Amino acid sequence: METKVIKINPDKLTNDNLKEAADILRTGGLVAFPTETVYGLGANALDESASAKIYKAKGRPSDNPLIVHIANVRDIEELACDIPDMAYKLADVFWPGPLTMILRKRDCVPYATTGGLDTVGIRLPANKVARTLISEAGIYIAAPSANLSGKPSPTTAEHVYKDLNGRIDMIIDGGKAVYGLESTIVDLTGDIPVILRPGCITKEMLENVAGKVELDPTILLKTPTAVLKPKAPGMKYRHYAPEGKLTIYEGNIEDVIAAINKEAQKKLSEGFSSGVIATDETQSLYSYGIVKSVGSRSDDTSIAAGLYNVLREFDETHIEYIYSESFEDNSMGQAIMNRLLKAAGYSIVRV
Repeated sequence: METKVIKINPDKLTNDNLKEAADILRTGGLVAFPTETVYGLGANALDESASAKIYKAKGRPSDNPLIVHIANVRDIEELACDIPDMAYKLADVFWPGPLTMILRKRDCVPYATTGGLDTVGIRLPANKVARTLISEAGIYIAAPSANLSGKPSPTTAEHVYKDLNGRIDMIIDGGKAVYGLESTIVDLTGDIPVILRPGCITKEMLENVAGKVELDPTILLKTPTAVLKPKAPGMKYRHYAPEGKLTIYEGNIEDVIAAINKEAQKKLSEGFSSGVIATDETQSLYSYGIVKSVGSRSDDTSIAAGLYNVLREFDETHIEYIYSESFEDNSMGQAIMNRLLKAAGYSIVRV
């Protein structure tokens, strides 16, 4: 299969720009497209065979549900039933935007899209290209991240091309994703909203609207356990992983820098390549290996936006060992650490 790439200027977007992509989706094909979080790999959400193509192209486990992307808030009524008032309250504040709501699915949504579950994740993206594509196609679009399963999520069309060229029909290049981390997932099927995956919409932001909000306890774990299982099936799999072995160092920042410098020097002396994930504030304090800043500690959003890009840059140079500073488990830091821990396979050193 020849994967076609089309470049779109979001500021000069017309429906005609997306006609070919919309036709592909309507006829059961696969199109990667930009959202404000990461690039998504889209197919017709209500077409069982189209959804199955997503799993095949990504090498994705079939019990890992796909998020359904919509263009209007009222679309949830065609996809979900028993919709609580809370869904509309959250939509009023956070949609369009990086929030996915888990609701009871209607029969029209195939189990191939929901990973065999009786619930469906629904999101109304803020990205103009994404919303225009949904409207032009006239369908709901199921779309996980547009990468090979397990690899860092793509924040540019180039990332998508490297992973999926020859596996999908088209890639829409609409520029770099703004947030750089996947959407927050909140389960609304119980009495109290539960965050199943942290993201740019934080617990504090949700509580300002919903009152009490709970976290899936596995989100806070820094070591895997067989006792607690994540409520979101996809979160049990290793995600976001670079080619090299990633280890996180946690503790006083001066001690962390010293420990990483020592380990990076040791690996280099043994003939291995090493890399360091630092911040703007600490980048100059590392002396060994390839050192990359993921952003500034004074701006969590910059770290979120840069994380996957840095991991992929290390892949491009085939770095064998990667060492990363840890980040705070509060606000946006919680989402960053959630992704970083899974990328490292929970390999963490406390110094």
